Amino acid sequence: MTLSWNEIKDRALKFSKEWADTSNEEADAKPFLVEFFNVFGITSKRVSTFEHRVKKLDDKDGYIDLLWKGTILIEMKSRGKNLDKAYGQAIDYTHGLKEHELPKYILISDFENFRLHDLEETKTIEFKLNDLVNNVQHFGYLLGYQKKVYKEQDPANIKAAELMGKLHDRLEEIGYSGHPLEVYLVRLLFCLFAEDTTIFEKQQFQEYIEQRTIIDGSDLAAKLQELFQVLNTPKDKRFKNLDEQLAAFPYVNGKLFEEMLPTASFDSKMRQALLDCCYIDWSKISPAIFGSMFQSVMNPKERRNLGAHYTSETNILKLIKPLFLDELRKEFDASRASAPKLREFHKKLSTLKFLDPACGCGNFLVITYRELRLLEFEVLKALNKSGQTFLDVSQILWINVDQFSGIEYEEFPARIAEVAMWLIDHQMNMLVSSEFGQYFIRLPLKKSANIAHADALETDWENVVSKNELSYIIGNPPFIGSKIMKQSQRDQIVKEFDNADGSGVLDYVTGWYIKAAKYIQHTKIKVAFVSTNSIVQGEQTSILWGQMLNKYKIKIHFAHRTFKWSNEAKGNAAVYCVIVGFANYDTANKSIFEYEDIKGEAHELKAKNINPYLVDAKDIFIGKRRKPICNVPEISFGSMPNDGGNFLFTDEEKNEFVAKEPKSEKFFKPLISAHEFLNGHKRWCLWLKNANPTELKDAKLITERIENVRKLRAESTRQATQKLAAFPTLFGEDRQPESDYVLIPLHSSENRKYIPIGFFDKNSIVNNSCSFIPNAKLYHFGILMSSIHMSWVKNMCGRIKSDYRYSNELVYNNYPFPDNPSEKQVKAIETAAQKLLDARQLFPNSSLADLYDPLTMPPALVKAHNELDKAVDLAYRPQAFTSEANRMEFLFGLYEKYTADLFTKEKPKKTKPTKSIK
Repeated sequence: MTLSWNEIKDRALKFSKEWADTSNEEADAKPFLVEFFNVFGITSKRVSTFEHRVKKLDDKDGYIDLLWKGTILIEMKSRGKNLDKAYGQAIDYTHGLKEHELPKYILISDFENFRLHDLEETKTIEFKLNDLVNNVQHFGYLLGYQKKVYKEQDPANIKAAELMGKLHDRLEEIGYSGHPLEVYLVRLLFCLFAEDTTIFEKQQFQEYIEQRTIIDGSDLAAKLQELFQVLNTPKDKRFKNLDEQLAAFPYVNGKLFEEMLPTASFDSKMRQALLDCCYIDWSKISPAIFGSMFQSVMNPKERRNLGAHYTSETNILKLIKPLFLDELRKEFDASRASAPKLREFHKKLSTLKFLDPACGCGNFLVITYRELRLLEFEVLKALNKSGQTFLDVSQILWINVDQFSGIEYEEFPARIAEVAMWLIDHQMNMLVSSEFGQYFIRLPLKKSANIAHADALETDWENVVSKNELSYIIGNPPFIGSKIMKQSQRDQIVKEFDNADGSGVLDYVTGWYIKAAKYIQHTKIKVAFVSTNSIVQGEQTSILWGQMLNKYKIKIHFAHRTFKWSNEAKGNAAVYCVIVGFANYDTANKSIFEYEDIKGEAHELKAKNINPYLVDAKDIFIGKRRKPICNVPEISFGSMPNDGGNFLFTDEEKNEFVAKEPKSEKFFKPLISAHEFLNGHKRWCLWLKNANPTELKDAKLITERIENVRKLRAESTRQATQKLAAFPTLFGEDRQPESDYVLIPLHSSENRKYIPIGFFDKNSIVNNSCSFIPNAKLYHFGILMSSIHMSWVKNMCGRIKSDYRYSNELVYNNYPFPDNPSEKQVKAIETAAQKLLDARQLFPNSSLADLYDPLTMPPALVKAHNELDKAVDLAYRPQAFTSEANRMEFLFGLYEKYTADLFTKEKPKKTKPTKSIK
């Protein structure tokens, strides 16, 4: 009786395991081949002869290791021997065979490597012993099956998404859309994966389409409908006269094929598109990317930028390792020597439950499940080594997909997540099968991940999974900035924060943080999310974490400080992220993962406490402050023209204006905006403050401009602007200092290590795209140009996209200047600051943007900054700072010291007066 393919696969696994260490041709070839044929239920004696003697071309005797006349010739060599040479030897043997004895195949093996040469098709299949289970179909001819032609398959990649995308688009064009289309595509994706991973037979789905449907595609929809019904029907309940090709498909169930869908419609191009998908090798698909790849099928824009926002496997591991995986690994290592402890640990793994409340296509769930199964795999191997034997591998696999839950807003990703979990489960089952020599497939699918198709912020998570059963919450909630949120989304956030002051400025992701904080009350559930670093910077920090810490008693257990988002797909998003792990209870084991280079690797720092800014310091909230906490000059925004461009001129425009109106020249002053300052451009403005009315009246072109400004303001819909029409000669907001000043551009590129800052005289008009500090000295300039101040900026300022947005009230007014620096320390900072300015002057034709570009920053300027950093650091403390986290920890301590009594009485911290720029 012919064996079933499942039985053959089971035997193939046992054979691979039993003969894994065999290497000697003379001693082991015959028993090896006897057992090889037994994999297929064939007694080698009945069909073949060992050491078959033949005459070679040189008329000498040769001996074929095994010959099955008319079918296969096998030549064995000791492990590591040259298989090309062995093939040549086998071909030499065939010259001594009679016509009817000539084989159709030649198999060459060194016990580890197999090469199956198809002499009729002139092609070769290569694989290793441990991969025999995935190649048994190539030996179907031994069982009398008609020879199958296996088309070469390309590895699954972006091409697969494009092919499925074309199919999706065409189905949608003909009117097959919405929910039916989503389910239909998920089913097709499952079938494509199944036939390349031993769930189905090799190319079973492909051959069904090729052989049972006609080329114009007109009957393809009906045939697929039949197949879906078969996959949803147990074998003993199928029609007795079912087509044998359909009957060969396994019973899948798992509700994947349960729903009755409308019948679709195909044409020849659509049929070919589906077959082209079959020619892709879906077994090679990475668990870290296939969810996003499938999701891109539904969205042509995403298809062009595949994977731009999915979470990479690397970033998922950054989250799950400190959240639970490292701890479980330690527990496993401690249990390794004791079988009872191992069994107890194994049981614990089977009780853990996970929720991703923004699961998308299930990337987090898939990778987490895989890591949990790999840990179970290690446990089983350890138990096996301890002497415990497993008669039935299905009885020892306790971890299953129903331990995982998710919430997803869109239906298609939700369904993909369910399928993705089945697929990774099957991959893990194949791994265990290979190790223990028993073929195990979890069919029919009885359990599934619990993926709710719902809005996570409108859903009671308790209805998805009880918090009394849950162990961990994981994920990367949506990255939607406050300024681009829909009103409905903003309303959701404000509602989640109980209409708290400031909650309207929060990013969308904060809704998941606060909802998780509410859900985990009075539990031991641990939570960790990947999110943009906006939640630990700027004004959002105190609003979000004020509630998290004070109202819901959340404690941060670990955190990855800012790192650059990355993934293995093309079109990487330029996003800067943090990972925050927290719970409703405290722990002594806290870790901060610090990145010296935000694109590089993290190093772990143990922490006593992790505050909302992800610094090892007390839980301090830094809010907006109108006055500096130190005795330093006050900062202000520049002047805003509010003139419709009438007072503003380029170099050319100014020269042209003066040529026509010579009397106007005395009213022109340089206008310094952030763009001109950083890029070395010149700009001018008509500065008419305190101008003589008679002189203005004599300058006709100036009065025309003044009238334009008056009219513009008077016609404004804004009442405050209408009032300004009474003062048409002045800037809308005049804050111009009466002294020289230090200028800080409000916006600066994230790529710069330092925000360029400069000195200007009182006759240069500072625009409102900058802040200025009047009467600032070299000492203040030096502090503000230092690395320690930049650390404060990066952690406290808001962002425009990912660029810095310098804040007067959050950054400058809260910045802790050095505590009573000595005259020597002040002098050292002034000297270093002047050297920095001198270094800039060495390149008079270069803009600050070029000077501070990391790629083109001159060595002389780099050296000057390094000397300044050293001088500033020494004014804070005698020991060098080793990292940004180290600097921030120190600054928080100083901030706490300076502000200890500011809540009862304003008491600015003194700093020594210093000299101006030379």
